[in-house]
Amino acid sequence: MKKVAICAFLVFCSLLSAQEKNKYAQDYTKYPNLALTPPMGWNSWNKFACNVDENLIKEIADAMVSTGMRDAGYTYINIDDCWHGDRDANGFIHPDPKRFPSGMKALADYIHSKGLKIGIYSDAGALTCGGRPGSRGFENQDTKTYADWGIDYLKYDWCSSESLSAEGAYKTIAAALKRAGRPIVLSICEWGDNKPWEWGKNIGHLWRTTGDIYNCFDCIEDHGTWKSFGVLQILDKQEGLRKFAGPGHWNDPDMMEIGNGKLTAGEERAHFSMWAMLAAPLIAGNDIRNMNAETLRVLTNKKVIAVNQDKLGVQGLKYKDDGDFEIWFKPLEKGDWAVAFLNRSATPKTYNFDWKNNQFTDDEVSKLTFNTSNQNYGIENLWTDKKMGNTKKSFKFTVPGKDILMLRLSAAN
Repeated sequence: MKKVAICAFLVFCSLLSAQEKNKYAQDYTKYPNLALTPPMGWNSWNKFACNVDENLIKEIADAMVSTGMRDAGYTYINIDDCWHGDRDANGFIHPDPKRFPSGMKALADYIHSKGLKIGIYSDAGALTCGGRPGSRGFENQDTKTYADWGIDYLKYDWCSSESLSAEGAYKTIAAALKRAGRPIVLSICEWGDNKPWEWGKNIGHLWRTTGDIYNCFDCIEDHGTWKSFGVLQILDKQEGLRKFAGPGHWNDPDMMEIGNGKLTAGEERAHFSMWAMLAAPLIAGNDIRNMNAETLRVLTNKKVIAVNQDKLGVQGLKYKDDGDFEIWFKPLEKGDWAVAFLNRSATPKTYNFDWKNNQFTDDEVSKLTFNTSNQNYGIENLWTDKKMGNTKKSFKFTVPGKDILMLRLSAAN
């Protein structure tokens, strides 16, 4: 009888132990059902760096509405580095009282009143890249604070991250966000150093694939210990990554440089078009309070945005590469396709594209077949809004230097 009692007691103890383990088990997965299409919004860093304050952010939110960008799909107003003040005696972070005297909750309420969402920035290390307090060791407090403020998006950087495991650090912040109980998009920003596309799908909603973008079309900026990259260099670094992207988990080639003064109109079109083809987050980085009509036209092109936001969620594929001339295809819902002819060179390129001799199956991701023998497609130029015939005939065109031709092929009856 004693043996039976002892056995029963041991079973009870083992069950209790399992229950206790369950009770304290960490959920390292991201908040579900967010970013089912690539996030769209604005970020302060490219234009303003550390020069951020609440008046600027309010004015940007106002401009997001007045320019029509909100109605075009831009949702997030993201404050990057340098908003931070000090931690209090209990370790809770506060915004810089001079720059954000009304506090983040009031600012979030203002942005929400405009029909927009607010994003904020922190870092997995003890310090941010701008030398402000990072979240290392304070993950639970910080995410609880963000939730209380009404934050909707967190860009989480990777400075001062010595000895940290990237996957472990991002799991930690994902778990803390989940416990905070507010739906917050997690943007993993460790610059692609630790191949986040291989482990980030269940942790974050997007992940940077490269180092920082630089405001030029075709160049590299060497900072000594690190480099930043032009539009074409960033584009080239996306090779082999498309199979990792999809609804709720996106490759992020960094924020856009459109409207920051160094790109030509053609380069801006090409930049925006290729980010759309990549199913990349469309995060503007310019001063949207003061932009010319062409920049606004690029950023609010609803037909190009529709390619980016397509619910099928398939990243485009580079179909043909002739060195300085590339052809990209992106499968879309309802049998449509987007096609981009990118001219990387400074000289115009004339091309005669025979649709019937360029049929293929996207074996890597969508498994869809582009087949003009069985299906005729109508052709629309997404930058001129002009119909350009159909795929029964070969397609002859010219693309100016450092520019793009972007089409939507719609299945015809």
